[in-house]
Amino acid sequence: MVSYIFVTDWLQIQSHKMRRDVFQAIADPTRRAIINMISHQSLNLNAVAESFDISRPAISKHIKILTQCGLITIKQRGRERYCEAKLQKLDEVSQWVEQYRVFWTDKLNALENFLAQDTDISKNKIKSIKKTKGK
Repeated sequence: MVSYIFVTDWLQIQSHKMRRDVFQAIADPTRRAIINMISHQSLNLNAVAESFDISRPAISKHIKILTQCGLITIKQRGRERYCEAKLQKLDEVSQWVEQYRVFWTDKLNALENFLAQDTDISKNKIKSIKKTKGK
């Protein structure tokens, strides 16, 4: 029993040490909507929460994840806490997507070239068959 508690505590400590990545942030549609809202203007936490049909604690969890990912910061202004977007972290996603866009563009261009060549060969075969039948 003691070892189980130790391992569980250790895992909890490690999970708090681990930094969330931007892919986790954009994986959820609510977090994407929050990012979109905050990217246009700085909003207080209440304004963010009022835009959704989920509980305030759920919004707080989403805000916490976005903060841990480095996509937003919370600034205190008087008694209000405001969310501000820090979208530089989305460059990581853009770079990842770009590598696959280049890869698949190259593959699809190669397929298009192959099919064009195959079509030309097929047309030439049909022409030669018609010529031999016409004789």
